[in-house]
Amino acid sequence: MSFSFFDFLTLFGSLSLFLFGMKTMSEGIQKFAGDKLRSILAAMTSNRFMGVLTGFLLTTLVQSSSASTVMVVSFVNAGLMNLTQSIGVIMGANIGTTTTAWLISLLGFKFNISVLSIPLIGISFPLLLNSRERFNSLGQIILGFALLFMGLDFLRNSVPDLHTNPQMFQALQDLTEYGVYSTFIFLGLGTILTIVLQSSSATMALTLVMCNYGWIGFEHGAAIVLGENIGTTITANLAALVGNVYAKRTALAHTFFNIIGIIWMLLLFRFFLGHIDAFMIRSGLGSPFETSTSITIGLSIFHTVFNVINTVLLIGFIKYMVNVVEFIMPSRGKKFERPHLEYFSSGFLHMAELSVFQAKKEVRKYSELAHRMFNFIPALIIETDKKEFQSILEKVSKYEEITDRVEVEITSFLIKISRKQLSSQASEELRRMRLVSSEVEKIGDVCFKMATVLSEKKKEKIYFTPGQRSDLFEMFKLVNNAFDLMLSNLQNSALEARKNLPKAADIEKEINSFRDHVRDSVIVDIEKDPTQVKSAFYFNKLITSCEKIGDAILNINEAIAGVNVE
Repeated sequence: MSFSFFDFLTLFGSLSLFLFGMKTMSEGIQKFAGDKLRSILAAMTSNRFMGVLTGFLLTTLVQSSSASTVMVVSFVNAGLMNLTQSIGVIMGANIGTTTTAWLISLLGFKFNISVLSIPLIGISFPLLLNSRERFNSLGQIILGFALLFMGLDFLRNSVPDLHTNPQMFQALQDLTEYGVYSTFIFLGLGTILTIVLQSSSATMALTLVMCNYGWIGFEHGAAIVLGENIGTTITANLAALVGNVYAKRTALAHTFFNIIGIIWMLLLFRFFLGHIDAFMIRSGLGSPFETSTSITIGLSIFHTVFNVINTVLLIGFIKYMVNVVEFIMPSRGKKFERPHLEYFSSGFLHMAELSVFQAKKEVRKYSELAHRMFNFIPALIIETDKKEFQSILEKVSKYEEITDRVEVEITSFLIKISRKQLSSQASEELRRMRLVSSEVEKIGDVCFKMATVLSEKKKEKIYFTPGQRSDLFEMFKLVNNAFDLMLSNLQNSALEARKNLPKAADIEKEINSFRDHVRDSVIVDIEKDPTQVKSAFYFNKLITSCEKIGDAILNINEAIAGVNVE
């Protein structure tokens, strides 16, 4: 046997170059598409068929169903889509991953496209040095494409020849002799490879190379392809472990969908492969059972037809799949459930540009949480039942812990993705969101202090006068108006936020003006009735706190609009 450790490193390095090329091309496409790519994700909310289309496009761009399904899990975890929509996207992702097989089969084996790799790198280099972002991204796409096929060519050349190394793969050859059990063995092999490589596309590339060189036949290659479908579900389930119940449901639904497809395919396996064989012979493509060079096209047909049929068969049953996973995994309630962001970078292919889109939605959700926290304060003022009052206090305390923790999570996540290659627009959005996140955390701290003030007031049995109550609720109304505008700006574009800046400034001026007015009136009231000193003390603290929240909200509006961003 002449296969040395150096040869093994050459093989591993070839696969690494293939994966790196895929990653480089994916990131270049994301940067080149920019907001258009994020607009595709917005279309997910329309219907299940648009979800399938979106999943197809998303996976075609990132060239990994593992990466795209992990992405879908994170979207559900962050509340960007519901379970029904996510299943449609996952169905489309399974179809999208078939494009890799066709790309490799039609170009990687039929044509020696690697001879163009060096010229393509020559074309990409000046583009990469160009200061204009669009040209830079285009250069990255071309470079990734060149490296991908260069890696595939190296992979083909570094694979040991069965004739000169018969002992090397004798064990693999022996595995093909167990009849129907061999199918399950190779299905397991496909599963393990996909889990290890974190990319079904990489597993497909290896499978096509093995089949092209005659290591395994058409039937066993198809079994590995089925195993890839299981491997991608395990990746998504691992990602969902640190997610909320909705993320776990999505991963479970993905598992159900793929396993149902594998079950019916295994029942019709030989029949299905026989029809593909007959079709290829009639089309003059050769029999994949007899010619190793025909297997790559045969596997591409098998992969595509299987995923398309599985989607067509099950797309009408999405509602029932949702009911099943919700029954198996019931929600424990939304009271304090909070999505996590740490796992979002799971998988080999990071999707930095799309991560910005997800982070923007996450920051808005974080801001909504602070708004809910603020609205506990009026409830504390009017609540007379001691147990209910204590319950609301506990909620405020819990929300304060959540805002502190989530601020750290979001900031850490934003810093992490800011280290990736991003477009200038995406980088600008990151700076804005980091400032917004910091200001929202300040709002949470102020709300907690207000709740503490009201708790102390209750212990001292101090009561607000009707006039003080009326003024407080008037101030709460003004702050809520500011919150509403802020949340609307977070939902819209920076351009829309800039248009709303004068309105945001007017609301903040109203809050300041009202604070000054009630301060003067309090002094007058104390002069008339000195017994109101303590209630005035607590009243002033709440009014001042509201004004601080108003300042923070204005800072957020300015950050969203791109004004005063440090």
